[in-house]
Amino acid sequence: MHTYQVTGNEYLSLPTIRETDGAIEGVTFLYMSLKGMLEIRGDDSLIAPYLHVNGSPVALSPTWTRKHCWIPSFKTFAEGITLRCTYLTPIAERAFGLRLTVQNTTGHPLPVRFGARGRWDRTLHQINETTVLPLGRDVKPSGWNNAFVWSQNPGTPMFAFAPVVSDHQPFSQIDQQAQCQWDGFAYDIYRETEVAAEASATLDVFFGIGYEEVAAATSAKELLRQGFDALYARTDAWMAAREKHVNDPALRLLLNTNLFFAFFYASGRSIDTEELCLMTSRSPRYYVSAAYWDRDSLLWAFPAILIADTDYAREILTYVFTKQARNFGTHSRYIDGTVLEPGFELDELCAPVIALHRYTQASGDMAFASQPFVQEALRAILRTLNSKKHPVYALYETFLQPTDDLHRYPYLTYDNVLVWRSLHILADYLNLPELLERAEETRAAILTHCVRDDGEGAYFVWSVDGNGHYDIYDEPPGSLQLLPFYGFCNDRDVIWQHTVRMIRDEKYPLSFAGKPIAEIGCLHAPHPWVLSICNSLLSGHVQSALAHLRLTPMDNGVACESVNEFTGQCETGEAFATCAGFLAFALHTALTQDER
Repeated sequence: MHTYQVTGNEYLSLPTIRETDGAIEGVTFLYMSLKGMLEIRGDDSLIAPYLHVNGSPVALSPTWTRKHCWIPSFKTFAEGITLRCTYLTPIAERAFGLRLTVQNTTGHPLPVRFGARGRWDRTLHQINETTVLPLGRDVKPSGWNNAFVWSQNPGTPMFAFAPVVSDHQPFSQIDQQAQCQWDGFAYDIYRETEVAAEASATLDVFFGIGYEEVAAATSAKELLRQGFDALYARTDAWMAAREKHVNDPALRLLLNTNLFFAFFYASGRSIDTEELCLMTSRSPRYYVSAAYWDRDSLLWAFPAILIADTDYAREILTYVFTKQARNFGTHSRYIDGTVLEPGFELDELCAPVIALHRYTQASGDMAFASQPFVQEALRAILRTLNSKKHPVYALYETFLQPTDDLHRYPYLTYDNVLVWRSLHILADYLNLPELLERAEETRAAILTHCVRDDGEGAYFVWSVDGNGHYDIYDEPPGSLQLLPFYGFCNDRDVIWQHTVRMIRDEKYPLSFAGKPIAEIGCLHAPHPWVLSICNSLLSGHVQSALAHLRLTPMDNGVACESVNEFTGQCETGEAFATCAGFLAFALHTALTQDER
């Protein structure tokens, strides 16, 4: 089973850079009119760096580093040659580049051939499930890049993908004596030279993507003309301005890796319309990739994106309150806002309200909440909320739980805490002070109907039916541990404290107390959840949560859904971008509070 390096920008993702040899298995990008994500993929590799010394191929054994926890590079040494390769996805560009540098460490000249080769074998359409697009693959020579262009054209242009290594226009100084050979969908881009003793040689290869041939080729050529060094410096500065600094180097790496993974894999711009949109993950390795959930995007990923870039966060909310607003609270949607999976979820209905409040508090931009499209969406949320109220009690029902699984009883304590919080926010943003009274009625109803006493003390139950039935349970995607985080009570509240002791106790069947990773699971995935570690960071169990993080590699340092309670290895949900956002946010919150 491979481990992967990852990188990307707003337009494209490199989710599967193999650590063993540096090969890129596929490139993904969003496509609004197809409601999801496309992947250009090679069965072995789409783009693979390689090295020949003295006419013989050299097996690569990469040693990896990541600048700002996001720009991956490797070096490998063999036959007196050190090969270095850097993968650069410049900000706001529809293209990416590889820089390959060979250095002769011997005292005599060495003939080398180095470059990148690969093959385009298929195009995949991905929204939870994967479908092969069988029609319209084409390759042709192009004067736009003095090489070839791949395109998918099933009767009308869909996309094109093109490399570039040189610019043959008379006024251009860019020519590295690189060669480009191709045969159908296989290619080899390389430089062949004799490297003098203690000298080096470099090859920059850029790949562009676009709606059709001209857009793809010129996207790559734009990077060529700017130059790798200038692009790297610009990207370096952008990352440095957003990187978070904490005292512990290991935690700094973990925080920023997940922060940037959430930024670039839980959001992105579509190739066809350039619209900014949100999704679970732009990695095909996540089992429900490239679809939208209000909860995942707004309660988990958004707080991390907000601490990185408030302007970007504002644009995200514009997308949310326009494109996604019609179906707020519906289980899952496509990136264009239409319904993917039906089913009402109360936490998802509240998520846009809570995200909006978080943004205005962080940015001071109160005017955004007053815009007509936001006001109308908030009123629609309130209308839907009214329709979900119990006939008698001030409790609100849900059909699906925070795991998206069917509820046992319809009135969830955690969800109703989100309602209580949302009513307070709506009272302010809609100028409806009467909602404050409703919020307190909901609070009273929670304390009346969602609290039980086992003889050892009162505790919050998971859900009730309003007729006396209840269950004891918890789910990391919407945990009772977070009640103080949302302001419903403080962490000294005896009812909450007893609740947390119960669900963290080894007697609770889905607690992994006493195991190396002593966090909470649920029926959806009966192993410790990374979201549970996040909840612990935000609910007063910082030291145990940090200890658990030090024991788990997750998905090569990126958040996954659940991990093995003994080994910490990923069990479910690799490349879980929205969870990565909540992990980054929880770490940043816990560590900066600790430093204060």
